[in-house]
Amino acid sequence: MRIFVVRKGDSLYSISKMFGVPAEKISSANALINPDRLSVGQALVIPDGAAPQGEIEINGYAYPNISSGVLNEFLPYLSFLCPFSWHIDSAGGITPIDDRELIKNAYASATAPMLTLTNIGASDGFSSDIAHAVFTDMSAQNTLIDNILSALRERGYYGVNLNIEYVYPFDRQGYNDFLKRLSEILHSMGYYLSTAIAPKESDTQEGILYTAHDYTAHGQCCDRVIIMTYEWGYTYSTPQAVSPVDRMRRVLDYAVTKIPAGKILLGFSNYGYNWTLPWKQGRAAQVVSNTAAVNLASSVFAQIKFDEAAQAPYFNYTAPAGTRHEVWFEDARSVKARLELVAEYSLAGISFWTLNFSNPAALEVIKSIYSVEKII
Repeated sequence: MRIFVVRKGDSLYSISKMFGVPAEKISSANALINPDRLSVGQALVIPDGAAPQGEIEINGYAYPNISSGVLNEFLPYLSFLCPFSWHIDSAGGITPIDDRELIKNAYASATAPMLTLTNIGASDGFSSDIAHAVFTDMSAQNTLIDNILSALRERGYYGVNLNIEYVYPFDRQGYNDFLKRLSEILHSMGYYLSTAIAPKESDTQEGILYTAHDYTAHGQCCDRVIIMTYEWGYTYSTPQAVSPVDRMRRVLDYAVTKIPAGKILLGFSNYGYNWTLPWKQGRAAQVVSNTAAVNLASSVFAQIKFDEAAQAPYFNYTAPAGTRHEVWFEDARSVKARLELVAEYSLAGISFWTLNFSNPAALEVIKSIYSVEKII
């Protein structure tokens, strides 16, 4: 696999001739809507059939409404599939989702489905109070564990993925104790346990997103730990990279001192954001798929730039209505840069958030470097 950055005057035809690869193959690998219109600065994956040089695990989160086409695009490259998500309540109950088709398709592709549990409350946000209840009320905790085991048996899940966020700092030890207890129960019954944790850079990092996530405890109790190294650029942030590699590196420098590197799955964003300029506090950016971002740049004749520190592409354009925009997304270069972190830090692999957006170019880069480890 090679990556070519489009220059002024390049065409798909000239690039095809340059590399001796059919234009149709390049177009398909990059999901080009209009192959006759390329953007200066656009990164194109040039397939060359090279054999992968290593093996990694790949986890992916998917909402139940994922299209069958997109799901089937990803499943051959997944070790784990996490349907998102069953919701915990303060009494230890769990609300199921329509996950049976996802579980069936996962097993058909030798992908391990994981029962994904969150403390998302009635307002669709993560609830600190729900987490507090199950960490401090033993009756609620006992009920939760019983419900988890019933769901594992009934749905045929391979194990549990905990995505418990916005935990009160004073519940840090309660979370650790719950992890230890759940880990011992699940492992005694042959089930797997993974967690998703915030991207910390030190033991002393403050904030409700970070403080209660004890990297050492997760590393001791869990089979895999997903570090959510994304959302630096998010819906209400200033325009910036979603997963800047320089920030990801700082997280990993800390993480590998607390968690065995071979247990870490590096969070891998599979989307970008489109911000309206000038940026205003409280105004939401629009989520955009990486493929759609590239095609948008082409349609508005925008030049794609590349931030070397973040290892992320971005562009600016003016909409027909006259509004100015800035778009940050991921391309083949940023995918390759993040995969290089996996090798550099000897990590177990990566974890996609989320699978709901098609991304042939990213998969082309991944499969040229790594094969996926199927654990079932």
